[in-house]
Amino acid sequence: MKVREKFVLISVSVIIIVLWISYYQPSVLWSFLLIGPLIIMGIVDMTQTKHAIRRNFPVIGRMRYLLESIRPEIMQYFVETDTEGRPINRIFRTLVYQRSKKVNDTTPFGTQMDVYKSGYEWMDHSMYVQNTYEKHEKPRVKIGGKDCKKPYNACLLNISAMSFGSLSNNAIMALNKGAKIGGFAHNTGEGGVSPYHLEHGGDLIWQVGTGYFGCRTDEGTFCEDTFQKTAVKDKIKMIEIKLSQGAKPGHGGVLPAIKNTEEIAKIRHIEPNIDVLSPPSHSAFSNAKEMMLFIKKLRELSGGKPVGFKLCVGKKEEFTDICNAMIETGIRPDFITVDGGEGGTGAAPVEFSNSIGMPLREGLVFVHDTLVGYDLKEEIKIIASGKIFSGFHMVRAKALGADLCNSARAMMLSIGCIQARECNINTCPTGVATQNKSLIKGLVVEEKSQRVANYHEETIHSFMEMIAAAGLKNHVEIERKHVNRRIGMHTIAKYDEIYPSIEKGSLLHKKANFSN
Repeated sequence: MKVREKFVLISVSVIIIVLWISYYQPSVLWSFLLIGPLIIMGIVDMTQTKHAIRRNFPVIGRMRYLLESIRPEIMQYFVETDTEGRPINRIFRTLVYQRSKKVNDTTPFGTQMDVYKSGYEWMDHSMYVQNTYEKHEKPRVKIGGKDCKKPYNACLLNISAMSFGSLSNNAIMALNKGAKIGGFAHNTGEGGVSPYHLEHGGDLIWQVGTGYFGCRTDEGTFCEDTFQKTAVKDKIKMIEIKLSQGAKPGHGGVLPAIKNTEEIAKIRHIEPNIDVLSPPSHSAFSNAKEMMLFIKKLRELSGGKPVGFKLCVGKKEEFTDICNAMIETGIRPDFITVDGGEGGTGAAPVEFSNSIGMPLREGLVFVHDTLVGYDLKEEIKIIASGKIFSGFHMVRAKALGADLCNSARAMMLSIGCIQARECNINTCPTGVATQNKSLIKGLVVEEKSQRVANYHEETIHSFMEMIAAAGLKNHVEIERKHVNRRIGMHTIAKYDEIYPSIEKGSLLHKKANFSN
């Protein structure tokens, strides 16, 4: 029995018992002075729509908000580290909460970071600040190369891949409706396109993973017919082939049996109530050239929509093989999503999440510079994904070569995630990462979708303010020289010194010399 049901049962039982006893002992009615307010509080908690914790855990759930209201003096001792004592970034988590609720996100007493600690980063500002943008302006980037018939004008910040199955139906609907309100895109994750992705009409990026969920044969291989039926839907704007993700590169996706319901199994074309382990690699191609041909096939089957791929960089020579295959076949992906090794997931082996995969900054620089070196960058847009929370994170990613950004963790926080770390056991208390219907009820789509849109709007606004503060007229003017990093107590370097740029086409010359 769940907490909500227990509360109702206990409340009704207490009322009946008190009334029965008071029939013989009227003085017992005075006990209602204590019990009555608690019952009223519980009813209020269960009927309000703003806080999932209070809806799912009436009365006792208020303790969290009491502690939160007096942060950081007390709350930090309870939530500032995970189970292994590793710090959780309270600053950015709080920032997301504030922006999603449209409350004051300014802070007193200045910088909250140690500016003399190695790794501290900042952006150069100008005395000649630009004011060439409006509050609600949302710059866009056109994605689609020469072979793309239906290019997509993407917003600079979008929702990163999170599947229905990993997340609840209400969470998916809240994210998608938020994307619809804010005019940005929502990546489906590898779990396929569900009715909940389509219900509110937000733009979708359909991710096709190694399990080919939603477009697979009974044997688990890629199915052209089922892919085409879904890919041509109006709301699907782009197709993303998932090679690997930052949280567990080299390891397939994991959906525990407890979360694999009949509904999810039907959407994914799999058996229900079993652990779903995606293969670690694709069966539709086994080398770079075959991968380019697969990209071409998906583009044709989707009616000419942008097709790209997502990866966490591993062996560098494998990516250069892909670049060589692009040149050899003449086929180009329309975009590449670079996921950092610091990315998150609902379920991954600890060794994979901690010790495999190139971090975002290094991966982003490598992919961008390699594309430039092979003279391929002009046709291919780069999407950065990996702990993007703030406007500065977007600036940093842009400086290193990204054209736009994806965010998963911040978007989850905006719909109420409290990082309870129960995603893999189906007991998420906020209804975000669970298939438990009793807990899902706590997440109210209408309320949370607006918070998604709010967070997005405020973060884009912050990003544009930073661009203006740097004296730049447009986000495309951001360069590595605009960002600084402390690399020692007495040493500071700009990004263009840490990550020197590469000459356009220079790797083509080296390749020619090597082949000789």
